[in-house]
Amino acid sequence: MKKRIAYFVLICFSPLFSFAQRPAQGPISTSIFNPKEQGYSLVWVDDFLGNQLDSTKWKPRGLGKRALGYVSKEAIQVENGLLKLKALQRNDSILISAVGTQGLFMPRYGYFECRAQLQKSPGVWGAFWLQSPRLSEGINPGLYGAEVDIMEFFKKLGTDIVSHNVHWGPYGADQQSTRGMQSYLKGVSEGFHTFGLEWTEDKYAFFVDGLKFYEARSGVSRIPEYLILSMEIPNELNDLLKTVYPDEFLVDYVKVYQKR
Repeated sequence: MKKRIAYFVLICFSPLFSFAQRPAQGPISTSIFNPKEQGYSLVWVDDFLGNQLDSTKWKPRGLGKRALGYVSKEAIQVENGLLKLKALQRNDSILISAVGTQGLFMPRYGYFECRAQLQKSPGVWGAFWLQSPRLSEGINPGLYGAEVDIMEFFKKLGTDIVSHNVHWGPYGADQQSTRGMQSYLKGVSEGFHTFGLEWTEDKYAFFVDGLKFYEARSGVSRIPEYLILSMEIPNELNDLLKTVYPDEFLVDYVKVYQKR
């Protein structure tokens, strides 16, 4: 117990810790979430078989300049049953990667899960999220949706911490947020783990390896949204000083369940 308290004190007062983030915490439930036992049925899945991205399910997203890098098809690979979202260095440029289901699959509510292995470096980061196509139109999440960050891995916050967040309203100073929710799970940065979200009409629940870490009732979208998997890059060059290229965010599968 003393070690755990010391860990939380270190996180809260570390210069790496942003005041936009909440202190890291363990799960709020010891029960493993099983969507089928909760009345959900599998409605959409991609196991990333074959040697190319399934164009009926995903398409590269946001190609071109993004923060300090460039989103490029070159950094997207499907191989050996895995989607490999890479960060690559090409001369003076950094290539990153993103795929999304916009216009192909845009559900409302359900349980969303990916099984993935997180990137090894600080600086760049893997992410699994939902996005509203109407986010810039207004501040009401029920009408205009939200960005729901199911999982992001900022290694500078700690090797055993994954982050979750919800943003609503147009990007900028007036955008609203739940503030970053930090889940502490020993060993989460090694090997494959599952990252999940249950989205209902009145709340979000965030899961790692089937364990519930947070519930949020702010910013709840009530419109269809699309899925995104990405390798992201920061805006500050100093954040990339310890990044080692190439790096990869590896995704084994994505599954979506809904209640009929």
